[in-house]
Amino acid sequence: MTDFIYLASQSPRRSQLLEQLGVRHELLLADAEEDAESLEAVIQGESPSAYVQRVTALKLDAAVLRLKKRGLPTAAVLCADTTVALGRKIYGKPEHAEDAERMLAELAGKTHRVLTAIALQQGRKRLAALSVSRVTFSTMSTREIRAYVASGEPLGKAGAYAVQGRAASHITHISGSYSGIMGLPMFETAQLLRALGYKLP
Repeated sequence: MTDFIYLASQSPRRSQLLEQLGVRHELLLADAEEDAESLEAVIQGESPSAYVQRVTALKLDAAVLRLKKRGLPTAAVLCADTTVALGRKIYGKPEHAEDAERMLAELAGKTHRVLTAIALQQGRKRLAALSVSRVTFSTMSTREIRAYVASGEPLGKAGAYAVQGRAASHITHISGSYSGIMGLPMFETAQLLRALGYKLP
């Protein structure tokens, strides 16, 4: 067994969280010709939990194929996807600043869920897990929302915010996995790695 895994994610936060676990990893990123964004399209009527698990599975399928095409050394491949949900409404990454402002205005003063699905494959064996946390935002004025969006932090983030960033000043309560809200639930990730025989420090 190799002593490293592949992380098929562009998120620097996921890489940092794996380092925190003491897991050696190499990035396995999509080629320019891969349409990674299309994998995140929502199917009408799909629940947030079904959505995030389906997208993660699709990302892992693509990553495993990528590994074979490149002829890289065999090792486990880890994928993850995070989405924000208010009821059954899914909040992905905002398309632009106005979209981010709309999302934050809808989430302000309410409690929403953050769902992160992870999937790990080694050979033909695939394991998966789902982390669901709850985050409560304080009420936010239009001015506060615009100031936060102007920082640029919400762009590229599900639900238009980063829990470890400036948004923390508007979060009144968190229930669940902080690392899961960041994008990689460390408890579940460690469980899956151990199930495949990886020894964590």
